[in-house]
Amino acid sequence: MMKDLLPDLCDLYPELIQIAEPVFQSYGKRTCFYGQVVTVSCFEDNSRVRELVTENGQGKVMVVDGGGSKRRALLGDMLAEKAANNGWEGFVINGAIRDVQAQADLNIGIHALCAHPLPTEKRGLGDLGRTLCFAGIQIAEGDYIYCDLNGTLVSKQALTLPE
Repeated sequence: MMKDLLPDLCDLYPELIQIAEPVFQSYGKRTCFYGQVVTVSCFEDNSRVRELVTENGQGKVMVVDGGGSKRRALLGDMLAEKAANNGWEGFVINGAIRDVQAQADLNIGIHALCAHPLPTEKRGLGDLGRTLCFAGIQIAEGDYIYCDLNGTLVSKQALTLPE
């Protein structure tokens, strides 16, 4: 797996991409990951994330808009492990995660704003499939997202990866 994917994609496809503001930190073992976007919109309630991680996530990245809240963690080690076991490529979370050390050992990509030890409330709230806007980008269900230590970028179409 290529370590510096984003610079090459920026060189090859400048007109096809949106680049997120550099607000995310990398937490998962997999520092380079990409896939088709599945969107979740939720605020301090990870009920929809909990549901999705049980589904087959092969070739997909869950993009979670938590409204930028840093007060509750939208992803912990048990949900991340379930996602990894079900083939998810990774997560991009506009919010916080917890169990940072445990997640660092999981073979999944995780970009999030920060860590916070408090879990979310489980009220069954949140929406799937919404178009999300955060970090200066717009992300729709079915878009493609590419992440590495250089950042996060989004494209409406799958990009051919450089050799």
